[in-house]
Amino acid sequence: MTHFDFHRGRRLRRTETIRELVRETEIRPADLIMPYFVVETEDSHYRKPIGSMPGQAQLGLAALYEETAKAVDLGLRAVLLFGLPGSKDEAGSGAYAQGGIVQRAVSGLKKRFPQLCVVTDVCLCEYTSHGHCGLLSPSGEVQNDPTLALLAQTAVSHAQAGADLIAPSDMMDGRVAAIREALDDSGFENIPVMSYAVKYASCFYGPFREAAESAPKSGDRKAYQMDPPNVREALREAAADIAEGADIIMVKPGMPYQDVIRLMRDTFDAPIAAYQVSGEYAMIKAASGHGWLDHDRAVMESLIGLKRAGADLLLTYFAVDALRVLGR
Repeated sequence: MTHFDFHRGRRLRRTETIRELVRETEIRPADLIMPYFVVETEDSHYRKPIGSMPGQAQLGLAALYEETAKAVDLGLRAVLLFGLPGSKDEAGSGAYAQGGIVQRAVSGLKKRFPQLCVVTDVCLCEYTSHGHCGLLSPSGEVQNDPTLALLAQTAVSHAQAGADLIAPSDMMDGRVAAIREALDDSGFENIPVMSYAVKYASCFYGPFREAAESAPKSGDRKAYQMDPPNVREALREAAADIAEGADIIMVKPGMPYQDVIRLMRDTFDAPIAAYQVSGEYAMIKAASGHGWLDHDRAVMESLIGLKRAGADLLLTYFAVDALRVLGR
């Protein structure tokens, strides 16, 4: 017998079929959640391209249903809704209005696509005139505890409209407990909560500010979103949200925080979601648009990286692109 003193790893890479047989990590259609920006407007077919996010647009209700129908035909199982109200005020009242834009979008989507999982973002920033995620004090500080009741009210209104999953992104302390209690008291004890448990104050949200028209009019969100250098703090935030009743915990952004995703996976038994945010999307679109990257390969490799790091669910503006690749 001939003895070899080195490992021949290439044997399992020789053909595509063999590579598929031993592939460790895969993206499934059920892993993907597609975010949409729905606008309160008289023109239900309204479409406004988002300049910093090529291929994405603000959508009126009819346009949302049209885009969702195309995505469902490709195999999309879940969407995440962000709302842009017709008007804003200091208290973000459009967020919890019974006839608000997200509430109407949820109802319309569930009527048209009963099997679609409709996830709703719960926050006030798109609805407040000042652009912050909570109520402001006279001195301009975001008030944590008074905001909780409005977030809970928003969550209940989404559930009443037919939402399948509630996703609070505001980063107020105690909001998961407030939302869980409000849902339970309103008869929605079976509606799960996916908490933006580990949400960093990241520069990678830049294009989202344009998409959701939610940039703060003054100051920033560093006093309530997490400081990017911190990792141990992420454990405390996630543990607190799980203790308060979160069913799924999210890390946001995705790519720059894959170490945090892995830490969450190794520490907690709860499902882990990763949000591939607008800046990550914009970078790949810009590079591929210049011919510097192969678009589809970059998309799938970036998503595989998040999945390999430990994410179970992937919130990504590339969901539809990924479905097209998977369908080939």
